[in-house]
Amino acid sequence: MGKRDYYEILGVQRDASAEEIKKAYRKQALKYHPDKNPGNQAAEDQFKEAAEAYEVLSNKEKKARYDQFGHAGMGGASSGFGSGGMNVEDIFSHFGDIFGDFGFGGFGGSSRSRGRAVNKGSNIRVKVKLTLEEIAKGTEKKIKVPKYISCNSCHGTGAAHGSSYSNCSTCKGSGQVTRVSHTFLGQMQTTGVCPSCNGEGKIITQKCTNCYGEGVSKGEEIIPLNIPPGVTQGMQLTVSGKGNAARRGGINGDLLVAILETEHPDLVRDETDLLFNLFISFPQAALGSAVEIPTLDGKVKVKVDPGTQPGKVLRLRNKGIPDINGYGKGDLLVKINVWVPKSLNKEEKKLVETLTGSTNFEPAPSSTEKSFFRRMKDMFE
Repeated sequence: MGKRDYYEILGVQRDASAEEIKKAYRKQALKYHPDKNPGNQAAEDQFKEAAEAYEVLSNKEKKARYDQFGHAGMGGASSGFGSGGMNVEDIFSHFGDIFGDFGFGGFGGSSRSRGRAVNKGSNIRVKVKLTLEEIAKGTEKKIKVPKYISCNSCHGTGAAHGSSYSNCSTCKGSGQVTRVSHTFLGQMQTTGVCPSCNGEGKIITQKCTNCYGEGVSKGEEIIPLNIPPGVTQGMQLTVSGKGNAARRGGINGDLLVAILETEHPDLVRDETDLLFNLFISFPQAALGSAVEIPTLDGKVKVKVDPGTQPGKVLRLRNKGIPDINGYGKGDLLVKINVWVPKSLNKEEKKLVETLTGSTNFEPAPSSTEKSFFRRMKDMFE
C-alpha cells in the first residue's frame, strides 16, 4: 500500500499557506501525541505520519518537488520517519519549535521534550549520471560515499569502553540554563542551551581515544539507490538517514542525489517525448522505403511513404520516456530530412538535368519518373 497524500494527512488544500500548514500540523500533533494516547500504536503511527508530511510541506524546496513529482520526487524516503529509523524522540528534536509552543511534557510526565539538544548530522550531496535507457526503465545503482560514520570503537557514544556519562552539573541534566537579567523594565528571564554540555544534558567521564569523544570518524559506505523511471535532469532525490553520522548518537543527515542525464548518440529528450532526425535520400522520399531507426528498446523499421515531403514528422506511440507520476509514456517523434548530395559525377548530373524540363512533379510520380528515381537510387546507394 502506497503512502497517503501529505496534504490529505494534514487536512489542508494544496494552495495552503505556510501558516495554515503549521497550524494543521499542530492540531494533528496534539490529537495523536503519544502522551495523550499511551499504548496506542495507531495513534503513534499517525503522529509520525503527520510529522513526515509537515517536514516536507514546511520546506519550500521539498514542497515544490513533492508538488511536481509526488512521493517519487522524495526518492521513496522523504524524511525517514516511517522507513528511515526515526522514532518519536527524533520527531520531538526535529520539530522542537512546534512542540515547544504547547509544553507537551505536561501530558504525562514525558521527558521527550525537556529541551535536551539532539545532534543532527550534515547532509551529503552527490551527482549520479544516467543514460536515457536507465531513465526510461528505472535503475538500481550502488555508490560509494565518503562520509562520517559512527565510531566503531565506542559505537557512536563518544565514551571510552567501560566508561559512562554523568549528568551535567551546570544544567542538572536538562540541557538548558535559565538566566535572569535586570533591565529598566524589570527582571527578564531567558532560557538557552547549556554552555557546558552544549545542550546534551550529560558529560562524558572518559572520552573515546579513537574519535576523541565525538562519536564519529571518517569512513565510507556503499549505498544502494533505487532510481524511479522518468526522473529528469537536475531533479534531486532524498535518501533519508544516509548522510553524515551525527555526533554521539544523534540523527544522521540525508543523502541528496542530483540527477544528471548523459547525452544519447541519436535521440534527444523533450520532457517525456524523444526526438530523432531521420535523413533519407531524394529517391527514398520520392519512391518510399522502409528505414531502420534507433529507439531505447533497440532498432525498429518505419515506413516512409512515396512522395514524403521534408519536414514531415512520424510519431511512434509509447516509444518515449515514462511520466514520473505514472501518467503513461511519451512518444518518439521522427522528423524527415531529405539529404542532398554536395557533389555529383557526370552520369549523376545528366540524370538530374533530365528533370529540369519536367513540369509534372506530383506526389504520385509517373512511370517514367519512377524509372528515373530507381536509377538515381541505385547510384546513390
